[in-house]
Amino acid sequence: MKNQILLVEDDRRLADLVKDYLENNEFLVTIEGNGNRVMRQCQQLNPALVILDLMLPGKDGLTICQELRPQYRGPILMLTARNEDIDQVLGLEFGADDYVIKPVEPRVLLARVRALMRRYYHQESSEQESLEFDKLIIQPTARKVQLDGEDINLSSHEFDLLVALAKHAGQVIGREYLFNQIYNREYDGLDRTIDVRISQLRKKLLDSSESPTRIKTIWGKGYLFVANAWS
Repeated sequence: MKNQILLVEDDRRLADLVKDYLENNEFLVTIEGNGNRVMRQCQQLNPALVILDLMLPGKDGLTICQELRPQYRGPILMLTARNEDIDQVLGLEFGADDYVIKPVEPRVLLARVRALMRRYYHQESSEQESLEFDKLIIQPTARKVQLDGEDINLSSHEFDLLVALAKHAGQVIGREYLFNQIYNREYDGLDRTIDVRISQLRKKLLDSSESPTRIKTIWGKGYLFVANAWS
């Protein structure tokens, strides 16, 4: 269902608070408090979005995120109790789309949920046609990517970043523009998530991390998607 959310949180008081707030804003929320049961719940519910706490009994959030991502194509929003770059970077590298730092402000969480849902489920008509670059095929409507005939599993924000770059193939695109496009909020000049996602895209699209030829870094300016590098 398009408004079904799976909330993975072992703090029952917080989980009930978040559930009540989201359901008052027209979402349906199922709470799961044990990491070992998340995969089964996700398969049964097929939720529109997963909110995943980092610290859980049974299995931690990073492990769950890594296991979910190859099978679950929807957005994953991580909750972390620590305002540390390493937690946020690892979450993004393991397939999360965004993160919120605890203690959670319900209005902030709702805004992030809505932004992810809007980005993932309401693609603009200008993004309907496939983008093809030799062996790379991007299908915005189906949100699928193929490279040399093989399906590539991307998180929703990795996919959006790839589309933003591909639509401007041959142009240098700045980090601030990409951040605004992906997250729909202002770039503070310090956030590293775009860099992390670029690194993940390169890895998944078989581009060199040391000397990339497909998605190049133009120092001091941004990133360049090379249209003729996909043969």
